[in-house]
Amino acid sequence: MITSRSCLMKTIFESYESLFFGQLKNRIAMTAMARGFAEKHCCTDLMHDYYFRRAKDGVGLILTEGLIIHPSGDGYNRTPHIWEHYQANSWKPLIKSAHDVNSKIVCQLWHCGRISHSDYTGGIRPVSSTNIAAEGINRQNNKPFSTPKRMSIEDINDVHDMYLHATGLALETGFDALELHLGHGYIADQFFDSRINDRKDEYGGSIENRCRFSIELIDKVIKKYGADRVIVRISPSREMDGSYDWPDLDDMLKYFIPALETLGLKILDVSCARADYFNTSGRVIRMIRKLWKHEIIGGASLSLEQANEEINLGLLDIVTWGRYLLANPDFVTKLRNGEKLNEFNQSLLSTLY
Repeated sequence: MITSRSCLMKTIFESYESLFFGQLKNRIAMTAMARGFAEKHCCTDLMHDYYFRRAKDGVGLILTEGLIIHPSGDGYNRTPHIWEHYQANSWKPLIKSAHDVNSKIVCQLWHCGRISHSDYTGGIRPVSSTNIAAEGINRQNNKPFSTPKRMSIEDINDVHDMYLHATGLALETGFDALELHLGHGYIADQFFDSRINDRKDEYGGSIENRCRFSIELIDKVIKKYGADRVIVRISPSREMDGSYDWPDLDDMLKYFIPALETLGLKILDVSCARADYFNTSGRVIRMIRKLWKHEIIGGASLSLEQANEEINLGLLDIVTWGRYLLANPDFVTKLRNGEKLNEFNQSLLSTLY
């Protein structure tokens, strides 16, 4: 149960004047979580109601599940896509509903890289920084991951163009911002990680080279659409199929975070996936804060007291929850009233509750 033992100067329930979003009704955010309920890769009425229940209850910021930017980047069944206008337009009713209850909503853009699977790409071979397949099996079709094509420079530019196209669609549709998903082992992480990235060209080897794919992508998006609508999600330390830290974590952060500042980025989402916050992203955020003066979104299953403390320490500006929000559509009401929260269980993944 999430409880509070102390009263701090700032709380997550107060309205917040964000330098990026403008006025938010509070500092509570629903983190992006893949669900797999799209129909023909579009947002359905069921998906609308799932998100809207949480916005109506009081969530100030909704980060959508990842929207696949092109079929070649799809690794899962029934994912939403955003490479055709009709797919983007399917989100318009939800955007309007969220805005009607004074919530902001962000479109997360997603490309799985070598975690894509030919079963879901229409037979298109996945691409990555490497030509070595990911270990293990795809959790939905129980098949080994497809062997990817090592990306040429042309392939890299093509994927960047896919992100640019999807960004344009997201902003035209009315989302308040877009989030470039550069974490969780997907395509950007496959360049960051020297244990995966075995390239010998300007996109592999040194820290500068391994960051190049993402820095060039962010630069292109900001130059075309401006920094005031762009969020970047990273996960330098996380728990997904085992514990993980970026190789050369300290040096990576010291290079990458100032580079984001130079590009003009104004906000970061630091994710830890399913891990304990303080052992993963909370630890990394304390490193990032020494390098980054702008807003940070982050969290995990924090208690109310912990969330308020992270805000008052100047570490977080907006606090995310994930699995608690899956289990509790009335999460904000329960949190505010000190009521017992439903605990997450795996059965919740098979329904939009």
